Amino acid sequence: MPSLDIVDTPAQAAEQELAPLIVRGPLEEFLDENGLGSGPVEAERIGEGHSNVTYLLRRGDEVFVLRRPPRPPLPPSAHDVLREARLLRAVEGRIRTPRVLASSDDESILGVPFYVMEFMHGTVITNTIPEPIDDPEGRAQIADELIRALVEVHSLDWRDCGLEGFGKPTGYLDRQLRRFTGLWEHNKTRELPLVEELYQWLAQNKPESPEATIVHGDFRLGNTMFADEAPPRLVAVFDWEMATIGDPLADLGYMTATWSQRDDKLNTMFDLTTVTHGEGFPTRDELVTKYEELSGRSMSDLRWYQALALWKSAVFMEGNYKRSVMGTTDDEYLKLFDKGVPMLAEAALEITKRPPPGS
Repeated sequence: MPSLDIVDTPAQAAEQELAPLIVRGPLEEFLDENGLGSGPVEAERIGEGHSNVTYLLRRGDEVFVLRRPPRPPLPPSAHDVLREARLLRAVEGRIRTPRVLASSDDESILGVPFYVMEFMHGTVITNTIPEPIDDPEGRAQIADELIRALVEVHSLDWRDCGLEGFGKPTGYLDRQLRRFTGLWEHNKTRELPLVEELYQWLAQNKPESPEATIVHGDFRLGNTMFADEAPPRLVAVFDWEMATIGDPLADLGYMTATWSQRDDKLNTMFDLTTVTHGEGFPTRDELVTKYEELSGRSMSDLRWYQALALWKSAVFMEGNYKRSVMGTTDDEYLKLFDKGVPMLAEAALEITKRPPPGS
């Protein structure tokens, strides 16, 4: 009998080979205790995320969103949803994020920690754009809103938000290299010498970081939501699980490295999303120029940060591929990383071979 993602009782959960993702009974009790609706819970999986899991919860006329880790086993320090909830509470009302309504580390409820946040109205732009803003001017404004939201994140005084201790303001790039090298050893399902070669290049060419800011860690169009009406308006930034205090150019490097543009493909999984090929969307270089203009933060060469972004993506996605190999997920998309992870590493290496700007 196949394992179900949603069951009603802990007894039903215990009978399954794979743990369910939602257990209605204990979850309803938790929601009752926190004054979040009443009556039976209807749960529907939403979002394009293949790491932490997001569910739309309906109780009568009320709607909420639940975030939880994927099924165990989990790599160390990954999928920390309570840390994510802490950050969202700290920045509430200061930048464009959903409001956290309740959180729990009681694993008797769902078997893992989780939190519940408000439901936001709008569209996550992946393959299509809402019709009222789908024209060249609207597309240009979508990109402008995206950059402005990133500048807002990097401009926020993280100490004033009570985020001291959330991350160390110095040594961020060194920690990234150490953490993802260790994560590779944990995640890898095969030998890929190119991943090690990239690490060596990154370690030998590490730049000096600017002043530390909040770093989202996975900032891209697919992790934001836009209002459905004109003019284009970014209403929320999601998926903060990798957020910390560190080098803001890591976010810009990631956003631009994963930005799919016309006639310039890095040949990675990110090029499967071609919505940003439409007339009006800027190039990667134009995004960098806009960020530099709005932030006042000077930069001369983003190649290192872009290579770091794709190397980290390769390491992270190998962990998701490992879950597929181990049979702890039925997400067909994760099987693609058999070839997708080497493609990410190859694209990162290609970036390292580009001449620096102005050379």
